[in-house]
Parts: sequence; structure tokens; C-alpha cells
Amino acid sequence: MALSPALIPTSFSLCAIFSWGTSDFLGGYAARRANAFLLTTVAHASGLLLMIALALANHSARPPRSGIAWALAAGLSGGAALAIFYRALSTGRMGLTAPVAAVLGAAIPTAVNIATEGPPGIVPIAGFVLAGIGILLISRTEDNTRTDGIGLAVLAGIGFAGFFICIKQAGNGSALWMSAYSRLGALAITAAIVLLGRNFREISLPGVGFGVLAGCLDTGGSALFVRASQTGRLDTAVVLTSLYPAVTVLLARLFLKEHFTRWKALGMVAALLAVPMIAWQ
Repeated sequence: MALSPALIPTSFSLCAIFSWGTSDFLGGYAARRANAFLLTTVAHASGLLLMIALALANHSARPPRSGIAWALAAGLSGGAALAIFYRALSTGRMGLTAPVAAVLGAAIPTAVNIATEGPPGIVPIAGFVLAGIGILLISRTEDNTRTDGIGLAVLAGIGFAGFFICIKQAGNGSALWMSAYSRLGALAITAAIVLLGRNFREISLPGVGFGVLAGCLDTGGSALFVRASQTGRLDTAVVLTSLYPAVTVLLARLFLKEHFTRWKALGMVAALLAVPMIAWQ
């Protein structure tokens, strides 16, 4: 049975949540044993190759020059932000740093979109608020809990916001090519930083494997986000996809045994309740 047009962007956003959440867990874990910018360069390179292969196999039409320029700008902003984010995840608790970056990454483009297109409606706005509460609860820290990586998470969140805004401006071209060009911009900036720092050997073979897998998942999530923003409102796509820390937190709990408080559980429930409200038309 075909999906309702109103549910199509929501479906893309939900798939992006799982893709980005898993990618961030893998990247953050690998960055504990590797240089974050070198790891992210590997991730961007693998994601770029994947998107080019998919775009060529799908015979997708290339976007216009203006769309390419905006996609490259999105990559420059998001590419450096992802490396900083992996570093934040590796130095602090994933259950804290991931939601902090998500809150900022969602708040800035949502404010911009509401200012330019107007509010989306009472129910979606209530969903935005509930999603924000959910993300804050997921990131809530107990007394004496380390807050390492928060400053880096703030910088990453600002960079992610730049990615969201620029990729929306890229227009309605092929999501695969948009993701490929944004990944090209991301690869350019992280590779330049690696070359300047001469950090060529600070990664193991398993780290390369984690980087490749994280890059493919992250780029796939970007393509899904592009389709979500093309078929719906930017603020709706941003807020929904910014629930990805729930996946990262769950994986950190399952595999790294990070402490999972009742506040985080309540935040998960709030995030789940927010999804149908945000998708309300």
C-alpha cells in the first residue's frame, strides 16, 4: 500500500534517524583509538564513492551549478562538524554529547525556517517542543557526571546547522548527487586538515573499517535527509532527524554499558510521542 504524501517526508526522516544514530556510535567509538580528522576523512571518502556509484547506477541527473555550490557549502560546514563531533563523542559520554549537538543543530535551522516560511501549525510546533524536551532529557546528566566534550559538541551542532540550511538551499535535484557533492566538500576540508597536521598513521586497520562503515551510513542518512527536506518542510525534517541521539544512546548503553537513567528513558518516550505530532498535517 502506498504511503500518504504527508507521511513520505516523515518516513525519510525516520530512516535517517537510524542511519545517523548508528553511524555516530561507530564513528565515536572508533575515534577513541584514532585521529578524529583522519577517521572522518576515511568516512567521507567512502561515503563519496558510495553516493557516486548509486547516482551513476540510478542514472540520476546532475543538479544545476547553484545546487552544486550549495551542496559543497553544506559539505564544508558539515564535514568539519562531523570530525569535531566524533572527537566529542570519543572524549565524553555519548549519551550526553550527542544530544547537545542535536539540540543546536535542530534549533538554528528550525528558527530560520519558521522565520522565512511561517509556523507549521499548532500540533507540529507542540511536537517540536516535545522533541526538544526529549533530547534535553536524554542529555540530562547526574551529579558528578563528567561533561567532557560539551564544548566540542556545541561547535559540532553549529556546523550541523550550517549543513541543514545549505543543503535545503541546494534545491530539488537528485538526493544522491546532492549527497555526493556535499561529501566532496566535506572530504576536501578534512583531508586538508589531515595533510596540514601530517596525521597519516594515527589509525588502525579496524579503525579504517569502522570509518568506512560509519561513512556509508552517514552519507546514506544525508541522502535520506535531503529527500525529507525536499518533500516536506525543513524544520520538520531537521527536528525529526535530530532525534538520532536516541539510537546512539541506546547503542552506547547496549555495547559500552553507559549508565541509562530514568530521565533518559523518559526522554526516549517524549521523542517517540513527538514523531506523529511533528508529522501531523
